[in-house]
Amino acid sequence: MNGIKLDVIKNARLYVGISSAIILAGIVAMVISFQQLGSPLRLGIDFTGGSSVTLSLACGGGNSCQKIDVSIVRQALSNKGFGNSVIQLVEGKDLQGVSVRTARLSVEQREDLKNAIADVLKQYGQVDPQKSQIDDVGPAIGQQTLNNGLLAIALSLSGIGIFLAFRFQLDYASFAIVALLHDILVTVGAFSILGLTLGVEIDSLFIVAMLTICGFSVNDTVVIYDRIRETLKLDGGVTKFNDLVNAAVNQTLGRSINTTLTSTLPLVAIFLFGGATLRYFALALIIGFLSGSYSSIFNACIFLAWWRDRQVSKISQPPLEAN
Repeated sequence: MNGIKLDVIKNARLYVGISSAIILAGIVAMVISFQQLGSPLRLGIDFTGGSSVTLSLACGGGNSCQKIDVSIVRQALSNKGFGNSVIQLVEGKDLQGVSVRTARLSVEQREDLKNAIADVLKQYGQVDPQKSQIDDVGPAIGQQTLNNGLLAIALSLSGIGIFLAFRFQLDYASFAIVALLHDILVTVGAFSILGLTLGVEIDSLFIVAMLTICGFSVNDTVVIYDRIRETLKLDGGVTKFNDLVNAAVNQTLGRSINTTLTSTLPLVAIFLFGGATLRYFALALIIGFLSGSYSSIFNACIFLAWWRDRQVSKISQPPLEAN
């Protein structure tokens, strides 16, 4: 990694241009999605509401139950036309069951879904009618989930901004938040494109992914900002700020790359082999982590350097002579 030398200031317009193009493509996709679907992203059952069917086995009291294989349940429901359902295991003391959430169904369709689940569970034990239920999840609950998720992201950004403003300076904090917004827009834009092209829906795990991305991205930015601040103190203002930024980026580049790789490789494995429930959660983290490293190395540092250079230019500019 020591052989890699980047001049982020020299190629600043290129790096910012790449980010701008990616974000613009995502915004265009979100506008199209809003026109077609009524929202910037294709929302899943967690946010739009739907039907929920839960069946449990009669475990305990002399009845033995085997552990349920979710992949077998998913395949069986897919064959019955319920492939887009959200399937979760229900486990506890003397409790084994399956909860299936899907789009809003008619009474007949819910019975078909219930029978399909029951047919699969027969191989694991006897279904207990007293532990089984069918519910409708209204759109109001889904909207509340979405609002709570957006509020959590807003509070996270505010908390990070306040922390960075105290630890560094206001301009450092401002551009760190710009980098965070970059990562959020890149990830959201990518999923908007996937929603339009592949029908990918987001669920509550997507909100969790966004919060995780914020924490990861700001960590890389803080490392680089720390190096800039330390170098600035040791240098005493002799070296140009742009050169300090380049030096700080190159000194921390190996750490940033290694951290991103070690964080992303397990997520790639989860995306490939983790099953349908975690696949797009892992994909969101992969996109966000890669974007976070990019924005920390380039965007946050470039904007800070541009701002400081502009402030120096204002101070050094001679006053206009009076006529």
